[in-house]
Amino acid sequence: MKQIAIVGAGILGLAQAYTHAKRGYKVRVYERSQRAVGASVRNFGMIWPIGQKAGLLCDLAMRSRDLWVEVLEETGLPYFPTGSLHVAYREDEEAVAREFAELEPERARWIGPSEVLSRSGSVVGEGLRGALFSEHELLVDPRLIVGALPKFLEEKYGVEFHFGTAVTDVRKLAADQVFVCSGDDFETLYPEVFASSGVTRCKLQMMRTVRQPQGWELGPALAGGLTLRFYQSFKVCSTLPALEARIAAELPEYDKYGIHVMASQTADGAVTIGDSHEYGLDVDIFNKEEIDRLILNYLQGFAKFPSMAIAERWHGVYARHFDRPFFYARPEPGVSIVTASSGKGMTVSFGLAEMLYENPGCDF
Repeated sequence: MKQIAIVGAGILGLAQAYTHAKRGYKVRVYERSQRAVGASVRNFGMIWPIGQKAGLLCDLAMRSRDLWVEVLEETGLPYFPTGSLHVAYREDEEAVAREFAELEPERARWIGPSEVLSRSGSVVGEGLRGALFSEHELLVDPRLIVGALPKFLEEKYGVEFHFGTAVTDVRKLAADQVFVCSGDDFETLYPEVFASSGVTRCKLQMMRTVRQPQGWELGPALAGGLTLRFYQSFKVCSTLPALEARIAAELPEYDKYGIHVMASQTADGAVTIGDSHEYGLDVDIFNKEEIDRLILNYLQGFAKFPSMAIAERWHGVYARHFDRPFFYARPEPGVSIVTASSGKGMTVSFGLAEMLYENPGCDF
């Protein structure tokens, strides 16, 4: 039986473990912390095909969605197949959303204000022009899911987890194949590879409300007009530059901090809100109150919840590559580095793991 060792118990590592273990491999996972505490538990929990560029990334996202449902149904863990709404209040936002719906009708459609409000009671009705609706997005609670998957993989597939175990030399793992899925921390094992990789870091700030009243549901994940300028999928729209120019002129501070505003619901009924994007290898350990204020101010223009009180604030850091959708390297025989999913980890992890299993020599 072939031995697979995985460094990192975040979502990329767990996806690799699932992909190989269900095909009969003996899998061991090493995580330096007592539980995964990095980017995989510091995000919205959105499986987000709507944001992925048509082609490889969209295909991976849709395949990942299918695999997510497979895993979640096996585990019995909660998820929300609610889809998403990109709401529009300005003419240029409507133009981009409508154009995308025309260009990609199999991915999303434009709906009017009455249908928007019928799908979500959390959308602000005043000034609403409509929304881009997609049925493909899933919501999970990343803290719950990433925390529970190891037990499932142990019990169902015999995966061994070694938490609190820092790997300092992959050669000591005695495996036929090693996958390094430790995010930007692969620098520790392969500093020279990291230095020449083009990988940088992205810091994001996020918040979570208090638990909303029992029985209340957000419905589809919500995104405002700012988000249309953020995801690569919308770059196909000829109307996008006008929207980008207007935001740069009217809301320069949102461009300064790479802010777009979204909301998703967690398993316990709270609402996760974010986020911002600050790039650089030297990550500021302190959050900026200005960023949180800007996010909340913009949110109130398109979303409303029973309680807007904030219970938690945090930041996350993930690996980012500006020229490649992922960073995938084989620094020595039998070792693969899989990282820099650039905020797409929850969305593409399972599809990416399957693709690398089937095409280990592929190049991004």
